[in-house]
Amino acid sequence: MELNVTAPASKDSFGARGTLNVGDASYEVFRLSAVEGAQRLPYSLKILLENLLRTEDGANITADHVRALAGWDSKAEPATEIQFTPARVIMQDFTGVPCVVDLATMREAVADLGGDTSKVNPLAPAELVIDHSVIIDVFGKPDAFERNVEFEYGRNKERYQFLRWGQGAFDEFKVVPPGTGIVHQVNIEHLARTVMARNGQAYPDSCVGTDSHTTMVNGLGVLGWGVGGIEAEAAMLGQPVSMLIPRVVGFKLTGEIPAGATATDVVLTITEMLRKHGVVGKFVEFYGSGVASVPLANRATIGNMSPEFGSTAAIFPIDDETVRYLKLTGRPAEQVDLVEAYAKEQGLWHDPSHEPEYSEYLELDLSTVVPSIAGPKRPQDRIVVSEAKQSFRNSLGDYTTAPTDDAALDEAGEESFPASDPASISPHAKPELISAANGSSGRTSKPTKVSSEELGEFELDHGAVVIASITSCTNTSNPSVMLGAALLAQKAVDKGLTRKPWVKTSMAPGSQVVTDYYEKAGLWPYLEKLGFHLVGYGCTTCIGNSGPLPEEISAAVQENDLTVTSVLSGNRNFEGRINPDVKMNYLASPPLVIAYALAGTMDFDFETDPLGNDTEGNPVYLRDIWPSPQEVQQTIDSAITNEMFTSSYQDVFKGDERWRSLPTPEGETFEWDTESTYVRKPPYFEGMEMEPAPVTDISGARVLALLGDSVTTDHISPAGAIKADSPAGKYLSDHGIDRKDFNSYGSRRGNHEVMIRGTFANIRLRNLLLDDVQGGYTRDFTQEGAPQAFIYDAAQNYAAQNTPLVVLGGKEYGSGSSRDWAAKGTRLLGVRAVIAESFERIHRSNLIGMGVIPLQFPEGSSAKSLGLDGTETYDFSGITKLNDGETPETVQVTATKADGSKVEFDAKVRIDTPGEADYYRNGGILQYVLRKMIRS
Repeated sequence: MELNVTAPASKDSFGARGTLNVGDASYEVFRLSAVEGAQRLPYSLKILLENLLRTEDGANITADHVRALAGWDSKAEPATEIQFTPARVIMQDFTGVPCVVDLATMREAVADLGGDTSKVNPLAPAELVIDHSVIIDVFGKPDAFERNVEFEYGRNKERYQFLRWGQGAFDEFKVVPPGTGIVHQVNIEHLARTVMARNGQAYPDSCVGTDSHTTMVNGLGVLGWGVGGIEAEAAMLGQPVSMLIPRVVGFKLTGEIPAGATATDVVLTITEMLRKHGVVGKFVEFYGSGVASVPLANRATIGNMSPEFGSTAAIFPIDDETVRYLKLTGRPAEQVDLVEAYAKEQGLWHDPSHEPEYSEYLELDLSTVVPSIAGPKRPQDRIVVSEAKQSFRNSLGDYTTAPTDDAALDEAGEESFPASDPASISPHAKPELISAANGSSGRTSKPTKVSSEELGEFELDHGAVVIASITSCTNTSNPSVMLGAALLAQKAVDKGLTRKPWVKTSMAPGSQVVTDYYEKAGLWPYLEKLGFHLVGYGCTTCIGNSGPLPEEISAAVQENDLTVTSVLSGNRNFEGRINPDVKMNYLASPPLVIAYALAGTMDFDFETDPLGNDTEGNPVYLRDIWPSPQEVQQTIDSAITNEMFTSSYQDVFKGDERWRSLPTPEGETFEWDTESTYVRKPPYFEGMEMEPAPVTDISGARVLALLGDSVTTDHISPAGAIKADSPAGKYLSDHGIDRKDFNSYGSRRGNHEVMIRGTFANIRLRNLLLDDVQGGYTRDFTQEGAPQAFIYDAAQNYAAQNTPLVVLGGKEYGSGSSRDWAAKGTRLLGVRAVIAESFERIHRSNLIGMGVIPLQFPEGSSAKSLGLDGTETYDFSGITKLNDGETPETVQVTATKADGSKVEFDAKVRIDTPGEADYYRNGGILQYVLRKMIRS
């Protein structure tokens, strides 16, 4: 319980303040019943309404804001800005380290401007879970976990020391050490309060997080979503989140999941439905008679995927299932009692008979869900498992090149493609697969023989599954799919099946509770016999920390340009994210991950192809080893206890001996090490003055990148491996770092020098300024003939000539992770504006937070339709209207081609709220907050 002194008083224009007694405790509350119209609101908007009542100050939050929300017009387009003050902030270490770096830098900037450094302190609880840094270097061995943790500490010592300094230097900042679990699973199992008790008040738990999958906590009835690190820093420092009252999509659930389908199949179905419907910028709220039968773990799995379907949040209301889960996970009895009493008092308890008003409606009968996977590069591209083999073949031609001349065909020879035996050790190419790979019948690619002392001899071909990973908060938090996978493993082992030797298998649970119930159920040995040993508790394969493939396999893939695949129980499968050797990536439930490890190839039909033969030589099909729902439920009931959660989390912030023995710097300000390649003081506040300079128009800008649709924040700022010949790799080499110690972009986010060089450095990025080139390259128009150059090198040349830069994009620009470095790196490269057909929510706001103006092509237009090829120079006029306190609806863009001809159009300004306009005028959100802090 977090009970302190009375909080700053609300103006309480509606007389909502009252007292709620729960047992022996009493709390100040702000009753929603005091506001006319509150009862008809969706659950999520009730939470926002309470937030405004409690924080009403007469300036930023007024009685008019409360009335506007209570009088919400469900059918209107969002137009009313409100200020939402989240109860807490949650972070992971990739995004959290730069947050703490920025806070440390702000302390120095405040001192430089004559302010009080102690004001730079979180005003709301801020919790960081170190979960993104473990890499699967070692797999398939009993000591994999210990060895991977040793590697992790060796690589990340500087970062961890810095975070330990932050935990001591900042009030209200706590760190969950490495090897504990994944941030979102730790959040739902331990950190989330559901109802806060703090400063003498009770109020709904809410949060913003520096990871897009913060929405997982929506399954627990907590309103929260992912924001960029820079927005999270502002929220920590007491700055409300500026937002428009959103449209709310009511999603009705009926029926129950059929046998053979899993929670993963449900979420992939919902993801496809909502992405097609269009929910970017909206809340999704689940209601209806079917909600009660959705287990909490399934709710969390659905909430987790909110970024994949594009909504801001995807929330389930509080009900008996919420309370059951809070009790199971070891929350104190007084906390559980408060949740139930408060929710019922405030009309926040789910009533299946009451249908709130919604902007739009969807419905899913859960009994219609069928086994599914998604891929090969987007989570919304659902594939019915029975059609997966043909879907793979249809997609293969997009990834594979092969010989087309007669000599090459003769050299390949038909004997390279004997009839496939799925039970054998080689996924030989079939004639149809050959055709799919090359666009016409008879074009062949030669299967590659691989010989390894450790793995044996086998042949690799297109479609080989080289990674099968049970990973990610999405599914490892869900006992039904995790125990389903373990039971499937047990049945497979009992039948004598084994995984194929080329498959890199891994098990990375989201918390130690998973290990506990596997052990209690006696199922660990079966997982290990199939190679699914514990590799770490963290966000591994899903974030790109899959680690290297065995050398022989990596060499065979690269030398023969094989299109191999990964299958993971994650939420992200974007190009270039999972592993640099793997072109096609599929999301699947944990049981299907194991099934594909047994099959060894995506060119496989589970209905007709056997996984292998049993000990008596009989074929074994997936249906023969698939556990029944009854088996799974019986195992859940017998293997999971309340004590597992209480013991796992009783010393959650304490850490192991490695963590406690780290030498930790002390002091209110951080002593930067000028030689550090992990943590460096960033340049955001250099030369900053108390008054911001006037906003200016942009003239003579050059295009740094011309990009297509669905460019993700992974494309803009990759989190995975750093290539040796890239600008970032060269920087590290120049600083004496060996290739084996490069670590990942994600782990080096505390060093802006690495991150600027890594911006737009994804190996799969396609900059359309160049013909058929992938990677972080552009044309450098400062040089004669505009030759191909690294994006970073070209940006440096443009900066030397004081040439501003612009990026042109397509639809859904910036989808994916809430990666603040995608905006920070863009700004530090010298980009002043991004023009796209549409933006994903988080990245758009992050760009503004870094002083980059997001602009949209006129409705129905694109760079292509306007005849823009990126060789033009660009002038923007009308931005200066912001100096007059107004936000222009459009700015005029003039693109001048080399021959002097011009293309002119009005681009829509995507600064959507007055608060965002203030950030842009100040050069960014951090500068705005810092100035405000000093003035106060």
